[in-house]
Amino acid sequence: MADRWLEVGDGLFARRHDELDLTTGLVVGAERALVVDTAGDREQGARLRAAVRTITKLPLIIVITHAHFDHCFGTGAFPAGPVHAHPRCRATIVATADAQRAEWTRHYRDRGDHATADALAATDPPLPGGTVDPVLDVDLGGRTVGLRHPGRGHTDHDVVAVAGDVVFAGDLVEQGAPPDLGDAVVADWPATVSALLALDVSTFVPGHGDPMDRAEVTTQRDELAEVAALHAAVARGELDLATATARSPFPDVPWPA
Repeated sequence: MADRWLEVGDGLFARRHDELDLTTGLVVGAERALVVDTAGDREQGARLRAAVRTITKLPLIIVITHAHFDHCFGTGAFPAGPVHAHPRCRATIVATADAQRAEWTRHYRDRGDHATADALAATDPPLPGGTVDPVLDVDLGGRTVGLRHPGRGHTDHDVVAVAGDVVFAGDLVEQGAPPDLGDAVVADWPATVSALLALDVSTFVPGHGDPMDRAEVTTQRDELAEVAALHAAVARGELDLATATARSPFPDVPWPA
């Protein structure tokens, strides 16, 4: 898959990336534009910035949906300007950037992708301002984008961007692969997706994969609820790990010890 833009609404774009099946976003107003996530290193960020400039030359504002490297390490490739995120996103980047960089540099070297490994090893992500707690409205000129922390889920600091009939949801929802529960707040995640479904939107742009409709997101919410119930049963000692794993709709659940 070559990187490409998908138009998901008037002045609303999803950028589909070949690397990690990532999806970033762009919202264009009359005076400013908002970039949703910045990809995984300075080189990827520079390619995204160049792609953004094929659509708009307006000043850019950035929102980071969460602190995983593939969503925020490319920020340094963008011009200096506002970078919004939840305050815990900033703290998580400070706490985990070195470990993420080391882990994924090894990943790319192990698969023989030394160019990406080198770019990631050389990337030191700028820190976001940490202003979405839990709401921030961003004026783009003739269009306001609502930045929201709808609750804990994929991480404890997920932020979404609501623009008209579209929500850029980060990794709170995922298309084409199971959600990543490695840093999840499993018990809260279903209710957080329910909060997304309560928004007056019809298109959900995930952090990975193609845009989703309400039915797809509802199905994923229900599957997350199954995982949360199994997780709670394991925590109470009512279910063993093998049985919980066999019943889970998703693999690689971090069950309680």
